[in-house]
Amino acid sequence: MTADQSVSLGEHYLQVVVEKFLGLKSVTERTFDQLREDEWNWSMNADSNSIATIVKHMSGNMISRWTDFLTSDGEKPNRNRDCEFEDEDNTLTRNRLLNVWDQGWDVFLEALGELRPEHLQHTVFIRQQPHTVLQAIERQLSHYAYHVGQIIYIAKLLRADEWSSLTIPRRK
Repeated sequence: MTADQSVSLGEHYLQVVVEKFLGLKSVTERTFDQLREDEWNWSMNADSNSIATIVKHMSGNMISRWTDFLTSDGEKPNRNRDCEFEDEDNTLTRNRLLNVWDQGWDVFLEALGELRPEHLQHTVFIRQQPHTVLQAIERQLSHYAYHVGQIIYIAKLLRADEWSSLTIPRRK
């Protein structure tokens, strides 16, 4: 690799995390494609989250954390986190939930795309706790991966024998 072709470690890191986040988004959307309209709002019990609830929470988190990411606390005063977990009597349709999903990802990916290597060691705040930008990104990567796993697991339970594997199917 010549000097002209090389990228800094920071640039490489940002490229990799964007790819990872886009991979999480893609696998979740392929999961959404397998759901029937009535399955988005299903939950196992009153203490369990539906896919709709997780979508609302992830989107609310993305909008709060990544709006003015470098200059304001990631927990915005106008965010009503508890509301993200409230049951709306199963009134949220697939199309409405996909719009909520896209709104969060649009804010998040725009902010992530504006970051440069020199930002990675800057300090940002989440709930008044200091984090380097790198720590904040890693915090969100694990948080979003956790919820994507929940969405996929719920969908697999719901679809059962009709589930189409998102990766290499077993015994293939």
